[in-house]
Amino acid sequence: MSTSPFDLSGKVALVTGANTGIGQGLALALAGAGADIVAVGRSEPVATETAVKALGRRFLSLSADLSSVDPIRAVVDQAWQVMGKVDILINNAGTIRRSDALDFSETDWDQVIDTNLKSAFFLSQAVARRMIGEGRGGKIINIASMLSFQGGIRVASYTASKSGLAGITRLLANEWAPKGINVNAIAPGYISTNNTQQLRDDETRSREILGRIPAGRWGQPDDLAGAVVFLASAASDYVHGAILPVDGGWLAR
Repeated sequence: MSTSPFDLSGKVALVTGANTGIGQGLALALAGAGADIVAVGRSEPVATETAVKALGRRFLSLSADLSSVDPIRAVVDQAWQVMGKVDILINNAGTIRRSDALDFSETDWDQVIDTNLKSAFFLSQAVARRMIGEGRGGKIINIASMLSFQGGIRVASYTASKSGLAGITRLLANEWAPKGINVNAIAPGYISTNNTQQLRDDETRSREILGRIPAGRWGQPDDLAGAVVFLASAASDYVHGAILPVDGGWLAR
């Protein structure tokens, strides 16, 4: 039996948006540390499933559109029914809309807030109710952003949602730490994913971004592996309400 505080053998992690990008990287990192994976999202996570199973871990895919809270109860019920429990929840599913604040539509506001903030809160609530009802703790990790700290440009609802997620992370840590649930967040910097494709395709904007990152490069999803394993494991048992930047030094600049 491993004595490493980072060992996740026997744990079950539910990861939203695990089909590509950051979510896929987080799922593979947790599986690599020993966890079985429940992937929740709108599209089938074929590549993620193949990679997780290649590591010898169990994998369950649950189809759900988290732009609404409607599927949350069924998702949690199915995860417990098939896997028996959930020890780790990763609220990663997210979306973004870009427009000048003067032109920003109510539809673009609601779609982003509902996915990035509302569903993350109510999924956390549903999972925590089960954890507490069973008399055991767990780990909840929200995927925040540089815009949990900064204002950004042309992404009003995304900035609002990620700032709100930082606040909810602290609120839930305050309430649930005494119940044995650690609630923390990771704030990725500029990571090479579908969500940042538009920025990377804009030569001027990409050059500006790279010029501010001390590490001198865009991050990759696997750059988040150490942070998520730390926050999901016993190594972080006394860490509550933290928002851990993994940003190549962006915030230090």
